[in-house]
Amino acid sequence: MWYHKPAINEELLQSLPNLKVVASSGVGIDHLDLKLLSSYGVKVANTPFIVSTDTADLGMALLLASSRRLVEGHEMAVSPETEYFPADWLGVQVSGATLGIVGMGTIGYKVAERAKAFEMKILYHNRNQRKKEEESAVGAVYCKKIDDLLQQSDFVLLAVNLTPQTHKLIGKRELELMKPTAILINISRGLVVDQDALVEALQNKVIRAAALDVTYPEPLPRDHPLLKLKNVIITPHIGSATKETRWVMMEEMAESIEAGLAGLPIPREVL
Repeated sequence: MWYHKPAINEELLQSLPNLKVVASSGVGIDHLDLKLLSSYGVKVANTPFIVSTDTADLGMALLLASSRRLVEGHEMAVSPETEYFPADWLGVQVSGATLGIVGMGTIGYKVAERAKAFEMKILYHNRNQRKKEEESAVGAVYCKKIDDLLQQSDFVLLAVNLTPQTHKLIGKRELELMKPTAILINISRGLVVDQDALVEALQNKVIRAAALDVTYPEPLPRDHPLLKLKNVIITPHIGSATKETRWVMMEEMAESIEAGLAGLPIPREVL
């Protein structure tokens, strides 16, 4: 499977009685009905670890681009209408700012490692608290309640899996808890954010800006209000999109398929 295609539904499973393995690219499995697949005796594999480095890099890239208004700056610099650069056209400083990471798994932790190099203060909210030595290595402080993180952070970065518990995790209430100067960054799944509430928050300056690698649907309809806002950066779900990582993802998927067909333990099997 690539970009969630083909759709693995009952009709497809009934048409493929000899199917043994579904290998899905990336880490997310929210598009798969694991119970349905298991009922047909089909095993599932994904590529959860190889994507983490590139996705963390993109998270920091979006943080930097949104804080320093790089897309707007580029448009100004190349516009045929630009006659001078205004002196009061300003971004916000990253060094010393507080980053709140929601979801401190492999990707979230790699973001924290990068943020430490930018001398950021790091808060995180997770189902489980990390080990003390892991926290101290990046200088991260655990917030048991997400509200505490939202209220204190200059940047809020989402790196959670999409589950029933994280579906629209960030809605109107959560956005209003954030600082009016805060920036929201989403590198997880579009449905983790209530998109209508986000549009309203950005239009009314409830928060400063957003940088999104994920939306729902993907791509957005061309008349969607998010595409018209200056304080939004949207990229086309490219967290793992480097030549090196995509090559290894293909290799890992092939290894899982070969193992499944040979009746061997499947590397990176989703249980």
